[in-house]
Amino acid sequence: MIAENVRSVLQKIAEGNPCGEKITLVAATKTRTADEINEAVAAGVTDVGENKVQEFTQKFDFVHGARRHFIGHLQTNKVKYLIGKTDLIQSLDRFELADELQKRAEKAEWAADCLLEVNIGSELSKSGFSYEEAGEAYKKIGAGYKNIRLRGLMAMLPLAGSDEEKAALVRKMRALFDALRAEDAGCVHLSMGMSGDWQLCVAGGSNMIRLGTSLFGERHYPA
Repeated sequence: MIAENVRSVLQKIAEGNPCGEKITLVAATKTRTADEINEAVAAGVTDVGENKVQEFTQKFDFVHGARRHFIGHLQTNKVKYLIGKTDLIQSLDRFELADELQKRAEKAEWAADCLLEVNIGSELSKSGFSYEEAGEAYKKIGAGYKNIRLRGLMAMLPLAGSDEEKAALVRKMRALFDALRAEDAGCVHLSMGMSGDWQLCVAGGSNMIRLGTSLFGERHYPA
C-alpha cells in the first residue's frame, strides 16, 4: 500500500506547480517505523521529515537513502541532537531558536539549512513568525546568523475556513516567497501542504509538500 500511495502522489506532482517548479515530496514519518519509511524511500521518496527529536534520533541509523528534514516544533534544549544530522530544519519559528542554532552550529563548524516558519493563519495554537514580521525576520536572520542558511518558508494552513479562504492564504505566502527570492537566490523552498490540503497548496504555488497519512495511512498512536 505504501509503495502504491507514493507512486500515485509522485505521478500527480510530476508536472510541477503552476509556477513551473518541481515539487518536492517530503514523507512525514511521525509514528512510522523504519521499515515503513524505507518502503516509501524504495518507492521513490527522496526526503523524509520527523516531528519529534526523539523519533528523529531513534530512527536515524535505520533509515537509508533519503534527505532528513525536521518539521516539528523544536525546543531549544533539543537543538544539540540535530546538529550535523539534518538536511533541512523547516520550523525555525523564533529568534530564540535561531540564537541556539547559531551557537550550536558555529561550535560544530556546520551550517544549518532552515526554513522560516510563518504563522499564516494567525493561530494562537501554532508557532511561527507573523506574516507581517516574517520578511524582516528572514532578512535579519539571513544577514546576522552566519551558520544559518535560510532556504525559504514553511507554513501550515488552518483546519477551519473555506477553500477560497485557504487559497487566499497560499497566495499570500507565495507573494512573500517571491519577494524574498527576488533578493535572495538561496530562497528556493515554499513548504506548504499536508495530506488534507496539499493539492490546494500546490495550485497556489507551493513547491514542497509534507505528507503522512496520504502515504502511510492513518496513524496508530501507542496506548
